[in-house]
Amino acid sequence: MADPLEGKSVGIVLAPRGSEEVEFTEPKSAVEDAGGSVDVLGIETGEVETVEGDLDPAGSYEVEKSFDEVTVEDYDGLVIPGGTVGADTLRADDTTVEFVNDFFETEKPLAVICHGPWTLVEAGVVDGRELTSYHSLETDIRNAGGNWVDEEVVVDEGLVTSRNPDDLEAFCDKVVEEIEEGEHEDRETDDV
Repeated sequence: MADPLEGKSVGIVLAPRGSEEVEFTEPKSAVEDAGGSVDVLGIETGEVETVEGDLDPAGSYEVEKSFDEVTVEDYDGLVIPGGTVGADTLRADDTTVEFVNDFFETEKPLAVICHGPWTLVEAGVVDGRELTSYHSLETDIRNAGGNWVDEEVVVDEGLVTSRNPDDLEAFCDKVVEEIEEGEHEDRETDDV
């Protein structure tokens, strides 16, 4: 099938500033190239600034919808880029954390890269999960009950994680594959 994500809608999250640009643009392009539609989500709508390597300014992008304007039912998949500052901002925002927790509970594919798993830790959804991240998050993930592994891409019942921008090709391939596959009804969730 030429467009495996035709008819699928995916949300990609951007922080008000500090999300890693390539971890946003490459998954967005992969979803769109596979025929899916993408909404750029964030804490509030408007222009946001991304970074390259956490320090260097990169591009400016429009957050099209805030978490208050959408529901988890609106999307077939959710992608959260990294970026130290961006991920730290997202994990400190109650609305973002609640949205991520609620999305995880839907059993639909959730893809997170680099520092992005901080939002998973804050949302209380890593306990018993195998995942990866930027290496400095290993202790945070283990302390939250997750099984951290040093691999290019890890998939645990629709939860897709990768370590850094070097893993983007494998990450994007898995994002498309998992969203095409759909819900993971076998994914056990713990009510917090």
